[in-house]
Amino acid sequence: MVLALLDRAIEFVASASTLVQRTAAPHRPQVAAFEREAAIVKTAPAMSRPAPEALKATATSTELMQKVNLTQQGERFHLEFRGNAGGGANAVVTPAELQRILQMLQAEVVKAGWTATPAPAPASASNEQPVPKPVRH
Repeated sequence: MVLALLDRAIEFVASASTLVQRTAAPHRPQVAAFEREAAIVKTAPAMSRPAPEALKATATSTELMQKVNLTQQGERFHLEFRGNAGGGANAVVTPAELQRILQMLQAEVVKAGWTATPAPAPASASNEQPVPKPVRH
């Protein structure tokens, strides 16, 4: 679910950006990447590690996420999470805050090893090019 969320949310945020939409199509990925980097810089001062007590206090009410809704509300985004036991959370965040959340999720995906770079295809007789032999004169 997290991989699908990351994939779709990144596209959704880029499609909601007026700057990206005003940019010529070939340059949109670079502008979207610039906006992501700017959001990370902008939100960096608000970042801190939670106290261990805060994490322990919420550990007993942790649920698996079953449903996520992400909608645009003017200049902000509304996030709605629903768990498998009926609990949930709602938030309205700025584009920069949403970019930060997505970046944090992406970092956890990498740590968990949920993505892997595909291995190169093994060489076979059908796609192997003959190597030219050296010629002596």
